[in-house]
Amino acid sequence: MDEVHDLECGNVRSSRNLTEVAPLATAPSRFPAGFLWGVSTAAHQVEGGNDNNQWAAWEQAGGIKSGDRSGQACDWWNNAERDFDLAREMGVNALRLSVEWSRIEPQEGQYDAQALRRYRQMLEALHQRGIRPMVCLHHFTHPLWFEQKGGFLRYDAANRFEGFARHVVSGLGDLCQSWVTFNEPNVYATLGYVLGEFPPGKRGQILTAVRLVNALARAHTQAYRAIHDLQPAAQVGWAHNFVVFQPADPRSVLDGWVTRLVNELFNESFVRLIEQGKLAFPLSLVSGDLNDVKGVCDFVGLNVYSRFHVAFDARLLSQMFARVFVPPHVPQGDHGVEQPYGEAYPAAIRLAVERVARIGKPIYVLENGVPDAQDRIRPWLIVNAVQELDRLIQAGQDIRGYFHWTLTDNFEWSEGWKLRFGLVALDPKTQQRTMRNSGRLYGAIARSNCISPEMVNQYFPAGIEPAPD
Repeated sequence: MDEVHDLECGNVRSSRNLTEVAPLATAPSRFPAGFLWGVSTAAHQVEGGNDNNQWAAWEQAGGIKSGDRSGQACDWWNNAERDFDLAREMGVNALRLSVEWSRIEPQEGQYDAQALRRYRQMLEALHQRGIRPMVCLHHFTHPLWFEQKGGFLRYDAANRFEGFARHVVSGLGDLCQSWVTFNEPNVYATLGYVLGEFPPGKRGQILTAVRLVNALARAHTQAYRAIHDLQPAAQVGWAHNFVVFQPADPRSVLDGWVTRLVNELFNESFVRLIEQGKLAFPLSLVSGDLNDVKGVCDFVGLNVYSRFHVAFDARLLSQMFARVFVPPHVPQGDHGVEQPYGEAYPAAIRLAVERVARIGKPIYVLENGVPDAQDRIRPWLIVNAVQELDRLIQAGQDIRGYFHWTLTDNFEWSEGWKLRFGLVALDPKTQQRTMRNSGRLYGAIARSNCISPEMVNQYFPAGIEPAPD
């Protein structure tokens, strides 16, 4: 048997199970002091009763593949504290949540004091449980009035978003020091304007998607400065979705070319704006002067899940000739309504971290997980992700925390209730919660700030091999 470090006890022991998941050759006894072990959530996916944003309108118009509605969701608006208790029981020390703009500013310029008080109650409840909050200002949703006036393509969108950010930070700043301006600007632009799976449901509008990324960068910059104006010691960043794209045929010039193009548009666009203040040519012809965006972040958040293969297909002009797919017989979670969610690929964490490390700011993995109702692959993913983080930290990367997606099963955007990402299983009809064994495993890691073979064996004595779908 290979040797791995028992990080809990500081001894070297043998483990059959961890040898199945790329065992550590060398490791510290523990993760750095103060490392954040958290879970991530989003307002529309968990609160319930959100009926004044563009996603509610999208649901009503039949935009959800499964035909589901968010409805009561996880009932956080009435009883988020129930899940905060589960988070405390699990042992995490951080929780990322978002605030719903359409609750706080239901009509332009009209703020709802009661909604802000409810968010204060949530943050206070987290503090009472010893859990550090991280607040995201925009997680894919905004008020109908904002969408109807053009959304972030509207000429004064950055000013409107800055006003919202100022109101939130003024009301909650004493309870939160870590802020995420936007969740996944690249996903919002791609799924909303290229693939048509998110509102407003446009397809093939690649240049509009580029314009939107630029607009989001400007809004991020104004919000960043507003937050620091109100709270000089705040830490402000954004959450970037990073996907590994691999040529379907490494020998194919066309597959290689289209893979690089997809990577540039999806993975690189927003990152380049923060890193260099401009996009790569010829996209720079669309973006104009964005030098004031350069370097505007205190940390980089990474949402990392999957690897996809990319093949050139001359029939797919609206998708830049890219056929993006998941090959069979690779580790993957449950399928969505129409297609696989993606290959579960823990090594993506290394590639993502090494890319954004060039910006020179601390890094948080703010989302990582897999849809897995039966808990058949999630434990393998967690162990491999933690080991990747350990190796990266030992190599000198400044990684401050890992947030698993997500705490409880929730409403998964265009897939509705089809995909179950929770460490805790949720029945949306009865609201009954059941802790999965992967939740117990993750909690053991979080409480001890380390990983050991004993932890894995306790909850998964039969092993955690990544059985393909």
